[in-house]
Parts: sequence; C-alpha cells; structure tokens
Amino acid sequence: MSVNTTQFKHVSYLWDDAKADELAGDEVALLIYRSNLLGADLRLTNYGGGNTSCKVTDKDPLTGKEVQVMWIKGSGGDIGTLKKNGLAALYVDRLRSLTNVYRGIEFEDEMVALFNHSIFDLDSKAPSIDTPLHGFLPFKHIDHLHPDAAIAIAAAKDGEKITQELFGGTIGWVGWQRPGFDLGLQLKECLDNNPGIRGIMLGSHGLFTWGDTAYESYINTLEVIEKCAEYLEQSYAKNGSVFGGQKIESLHEADRKKQAVALAPILRGFCSSKTQMIGHYTDDVRVLEYTNSNDLDRLAPMGTSCPDHFLRTKISPLVLTLAAGEDLGDVAAIKEKLTPAFEEYRKMYEDYYNTCKHPNSPGIRDANPVVILYPGVGMFTFAKDKQTARVAAEFYINAINVMKGAEAISEYTSLPRQEAFDIEYWLLEEAKLQRMPKPKALSGRVALVTGSAGGIGKAIAKKFAEEGAVVILNDMNVDRLAGAYEEFVKQFGKDACTTATLDVTSESQIQHAIATAILAFGGVDLIVNNAGLSISKTIGDHTEKDWDLLYNVLVKGQFFVTQAAVAVMKKQAIGGDIINIVSKNALVSGPNNAGYGSAKAAQLHLSRLNAAELGADHIRVNVINPDAVISDSNIWAGGWAEGRAKAYGVTVAELPAYYAKRTLLNEVILPVDIANACFALTGGLLGKSTGNVINVDGGVAAGFVR
Repeated sequence: MSVNTTQFKHVSYLWDDAKADELAGDEVALLIYRSNLLGADLRLTNYGGGNTSCKVTDKDPLTGKEVQVMWIKGSGGDIGTLKKNGLAALYVDRLRSLTNVYRGIEFEDEMVALFNHSIFDLDSKAPSIDTPLHGFLPFKHIDHLHPDAAIAIAAAKDGEKITQELFGGTIGWVGWQRPGFDLGLQLKECLDNNPGIRGIMLGSHGLFTWGDTAYESYINTLEVIEKCAEYLEQSYAKNGSVFGGQKIESLHEADRKKQAVALAPILRGFCSSKTQMIGHYTDDVRVLEYTNSNDLDRLAPMGTSCPDHFLRTKISPLVLTLAAGEDLGDVAAIKEKLTPAFEEYRKMYEDYYNTCKHPNSPGIRDANPVVILYPGVGMFTFAKDKQTARVAAEFYINAINVMKGAEAISEYTSLPRQEAFDIEYWLLEEAKLQRMPKPKALSGRVALVTGSAGGIGKAIAKKFAEEGAVVILNDMNVDRLAGAYEEFVKQFGKDACTTATLDVTSESQIQHAIATAILAFGGVDLIVNNAGLSISKTIGDHTEKDWDLLYNVLVKGQFFVTQAAVAVMKKQAIGGDIINIVSKNALVSGPNNAGYGSAKAAQLHLSRLNAAELGADHIRVNVINPDAVISDSNIWAGGWAEGRAKAYGVTVAELPAYYAKRTLLNEVILPVDIANACFALTGGLLGKSTGNVINVDGGVAAGFVR
C-alpha cells in the first residue's frame, strides 16, 4: 500500500517499508515494530498508555493442532519501548470461553485471575486488564490508543454525536465504562451492531482501530487521529480563542525560571509532608495558555477524563493564587500564604476519599497534590521519582489538550468523582502498586556531589544513583563532564541526572548549579563537598598563589556551596545531609604539606561548626577522611604525586604500596570505598548522627580522632 507521507499534518508517519520487509512473515515482530512507532509519537498515546495486539495461528504445544493465539502488550508496559518479553500470549478460544463463567459486571475483578487459564506462552508477561477488549474483536491487528485529539471528542458533552457526524458512521461509540471484561463485550456488541466500521470511540477514554495487517492497522490509526486533529484545528480557527481567552500575561522566560527556582523548594517541602518527593517544572506554551486563561478556575477543579491521566495526576491540580511576579524573597510569608491552600487541598482529597470509598477500598494515599499550577509561570509536578514526576507533567499536558479540544467543539466533561475513585482505588490497581519494587534507600533524594565527573566524586555520585537518588553531575572540565553524563544516562537513564559546569570558587556558578538542581528535581537534599586539589611544597617553595588556590577551593568552596544548599534545604524544611570529603591530613602532620594540610584542617573544623548550627533544621553535617586514594583522582595529577614521593623517599610507582603498607589494615583505598562511606552516612541507618568523622584510610593511627 502506497501512502503519501505528507498527507499527515498532525501525526507522524514513521513506517519504513525496508524495515517492515525484513520482518515480513513474523506478525509478532511486526506488532512490536508497529507498537514502537505508535509509542514514539506522544500525540498518538501517552507513556505507558494504550495497548496493541495481533492474532496469529500457532501450533498448540500439547496437541500439535493449529490454534489462534493473541499477542498483546502485557500489564504495565509501554508500547514505545515494547519488546517481545513485554507481550502476553493467550489462546483466543479459551479467552472467549470465559464468557461462560462471567457472572456480571459486579464480579468484574475476578475475571483477571481467570485470564491465566488462557495463557499460551507460559514465559510471557502477565495479561493486562485490556486483554478482553482486544480478544472479543475479530481483527488480526488492533490498536487501542489515548490520542489527545480523539479523547477531546470522546470527553465532549456531544462526543457521540460529533463522532457520528465527523466519520459518517464509520466509527462506533461505546460510552464510558471502566476497562475490563464487560467493556470487551460492549465493544463486540458495538461491532455486531455496526458491521464494517473502522474503529470505536470510547467515551472519555480513547480509541480502538484495527486492520488485517500491521500496516493497515497503523495507517487506519493515523488516518482516524489525523481526522480528529484536523477537526479540532478548524474549530480553534473558527472560535478565534481558546479557554475563554487570555486573563493574564506570562512572565518573560528568564523571570519564569527565576520564580520557579524561588518557589519549587517551598512547594516540594509541602508535598513531602508524607513521603519525600522529586519535582519537575515546565513552562511549556500549552501549560501557560491554560494557566493564563479565563477558564482555568472553572476547568481545573473538574479534573481529567481519561483514566490514564488522573491515575498519574490525581483527581485535580492545586492552582496557586500567587501573582506571577510576586516577590518570593520572604520565605516565611510565602509559606504562611500557601499553607491554607495545601490544607484545603488535603481536606478536599480526604473528603473525596471518604465520600467515595467502599468497604474493601485500600487505605487513603498521600493527600498532597501531584500537579501544581502557577499562572504566568508554569507547572510543577511532584512524585516519588523523577520519571514519575515528569510523566505526570506529560499526562497533565495531555489533559490540557483534551480540555482545549472539547471546549472548542462542545463542552468538556470530566468523569464523575465516583467513577474516578473506582479507577484510582481499584483493587487491581492497588495490587499492581503492591507488586512494584520497594523504594531504594535514597529514593526521593536529590544529590549534588562537587567534582563528580571523575575519581572520588563520580564514584560517590554513581553510588547515590544506584541507591535511588537523582544527581547533579558537575565539573570544571566540560569534556569530562559530558563523558560522565553520557555514562550515567546509559547506566541509569535520562531521568537520573542532570549537569552543571561548576567551579566552586565562583559564586555565580554555585548559584547556577543549585538552580539547575531545583529546576530539574525541585530542590536539593544531599551535598557532598568533594571538589579539591593538592599542592605539596616546602614552606620555602609555597607561593601566595598556591595558598590562595588551596583555601579558595577547599575552604571557601566548601563554605559557599554549603551556604547555597542550606538556603534551599531550609526552604524545603525536610532536613538534609552535607558530607565534606576532607583528609587524614586534617589531623596528621607531615612534611611539605603546610598549605594543603592547614586547609584540610579548616575544612574539618568548619564542618563541626556547621553541624552545631544546622542541627536544629535537621541538616546533618559529617566528614569523611580519606587517605591516598590514587585511582582516577585529579589529586594525583600535576606535581602532587612527585611531591609526596619525594617527601617519603620513594618513587611515584612505589606510592600505592607505600601507602598501603603504612596502614593498619594494609589496604589500598579506592574511590568506591569513599562512596560506600558516604552512603553509610545517608542511607538511613545513621540518621541521628551529625558532627562525625569517618576515617577511610586503611587505618592510620595518627589520624584517629580520639
């Protein structure tokens, strides 16, 4: 089939005939290919949303007879990244025979366990709740997506009528119902009553389309969504304005970012009253169009329509009443102003739960908002990790698109509160949540480790990321930083880290790094002052430049990074950790070490002073004293290694062995050893410890604190 790829304006045609030809004959491979293409365009479906399937003929491993098998995206997957191990495979006849034991919609949930009796491939993924929706339709390839353009029609007050008129009866309609076995039966009934239709619109929910081949299903899907989007575009042009027109002006971009940096830590503190949250900020033009409009106050409380939207964004957002350009410098005053808004939101959510709950409903979840709208500035979202917070923002933008479209063609309708509750607190959803891995020790924590593009700093940042923290990688060396970022993204994913060029002697770069942390993650909780250098010279050879450089980097750098971070931590009011990587040399006297050793001693005592001052804010300050960490360390670049070797009367090559032999444990110290010590202080077991020094030096008796 030849398609003019320019015929699509509102969706992306990504099909590659050459690639598809390589997969010819393997319908499951073509299903995965089609799914990945559909998932690559967020205008077609949101992350984790929708479902795709194909039906093939295969040999029954027990009887050897040919049987029909349906391959379908399994529970909890994402079609954009789908692989074969993310599919479920079921006998079609067994799945359909479950109608013989179906006891009615009030017994809907018990059918999910019965899907297991239909599994064909025992190694495949667990079937999702959408399985019968595909199984009861006869088509070989089926796409169920959540495109904004289609849901805008599905969520409109006159959605059924508009669908009928727009598609001339070629798209069926099934009114809102929670996904499940009964909805699958309704889809079949709709098709039986409307033979020859090319798809079905689900009220407030999404779209079903199909085809006899993977390609025909793909094209059919694109054409239907394109037609919906084109209809909306024409309606926008005809109406002349959206959301009742503009009410306020946005701040300029730089000022929006400035306001976000000032406010996000305060919001994060409020939202972390039960569980520590990670934030996400966006000033996307679609968000600003909505938040700045006359209709915001009417539409926002209504909540969203598509289940995938409100499952991730909560029933409705919190809309701030702060003026866009309001002075946010008086933190106490801003908190006083925001406290009633958060209390009112929590009360609303508790009332929603108590009004709608059933005798067997799971307990109430965190009552804090997920989505916070700041007119003229943008949108903040808060969740257990960065990916969840980012995806919540994406879903709310989907919801904004739906509201915009529905209002342009008719009137937006959201799900009734009870229907929304029955989805949010569905026992099957709760079971899915309970199956998720437990949070790691540093989940919900934001870490900034200075000098984290290599050596000790990178090892610490990597350990923190492994334990669930998000990290702000930073370094003076731009190329080194880029390499570290690429390494971290490959290992942990793009949501685990961000970067900032940072010279700790530069106040502007410190402020920029902190602002980067706030805009990316909502604040900062965990500071490791690791950036350093060393100069080993005799008293006579030391210059003023040497002295100033050591004290600027080691002492002033530690102080001013701490100062900037503490300001954010106090805004958040959820505590924090500061770890200073000092040295055995802070306690041990040695030759050719006056500048470096005295600077390290200053770092150590500064740590004690900060611990004494910050304890009331539950900000803990502790010290790690390493020694002789030679591997991948900038400390050993330049003349330091030569200077120490000369001081001890050995060669540079002999230094590692020399340092190991002088320790009580006779051990070489590696960057990972320092990283493990940092995690020991922050991982939860030492939460009531501050002002401490932990030696990681293999045992140097002269370096004992007592």
